[in-house]
Amino acid sequence: MALVPTGELVAEAVAGGRGLPAFNVITLEHVEAVVAGAERAGGAVVLQVSENAVRYRLGRLGPLAAAARSAAVAAGVPVGLHLDHVTDAELLRQAADEGFGSVMYDGAKLPYEANLAATCEAVLWAHGHGLWVEAELGEVGGKDGAAPLGPHAPGARTDPGEAAAFVAASGVDGLAVAVGSSHAMTSRTAALDHGLLGRLRDAAGVPLVLHGSSGVPDEEVRAAVRGGITKVNVGTALNVALTAAVRERLGAEPGLVDARGYLGAGREAMAEVVERLTRVVAGAGEGVAEGRG
Repeated sequence: MALVPTGELVAEAVAGGRGLPAFNVITLEHVEAVVAGAERAGGAVVLQVSENAVRYRLGRLGPLAAAARSAAVAAGVPVGLHLDHVTDAELLRQAADEGFGSVMYDGAKLPYEANLAATCEAVLWAHGHGLWVEAELGEVGGKDGAAPLGPHAPGARTDPGEAAAFVAASGVDGLAVAVGSSHAMTSRTAALDHGLLGRLRDAAGVPLVLHGSSGVPDEEVRAAVRGGITKVNVGTALNVALTAAVRERLGAEPGLVDARGYLGAGREAMAEVVERLTRVVAGAGEGVAEGRG
């Protein structure tokens, strides 16, 4: 097992009627925790680096990408590398050289036509460099001069007809859809619109992606995978586990100054979350591949 192109992992998940968990990483501890948790669960996983994470890493993609790439190569399970929520064209063009197999171009906050035009340009470049491309489409909005509604704003939903048209025109390989989840949720209370998800699955014709999955209960995640979601993105849940473990360890040992003492606890807490969610996502829809994008 080793570094595997994301597109291959997605295709295998679709063929097997399974979900593919994808975890956003910020630190080396995140990277190690994701790989360790996936190995314990015995399932494939995607390591995701977002544009926000690159900004936190002083604007340099290379160091975190190198760590993720090295961990993936040595992993005991298949691991993909994904550059997430990219809006900057210069960052997008670093993806292939840094070992990423896929990229999510994020034009979802733009009006529909602008999103489509920017996504088409990103797809043209990315496909020319062998990358699998994900995009995102929420409620179009922008009518009568109003700003577009963000894909994860309360009440935001992706329209199946627009999704079909967007995929056909842009050539994207996967589509993140708005069906009721929201980024940065620290409570697992999101209720998904499964009826809409089924219509999107039938309309889009490509694998669907669920963002904001940290706020979605396990059974809702399982139902989403059975209903048409393939790639399941998780980020905040890792940070919640990391922060809680570090606080607990420092609270119990106020004099602790060796970072290994508390970061190690945080890494283990994240690995436990990854193991559990990998089992939930990868086992959720086994045997129901028929009819999926």
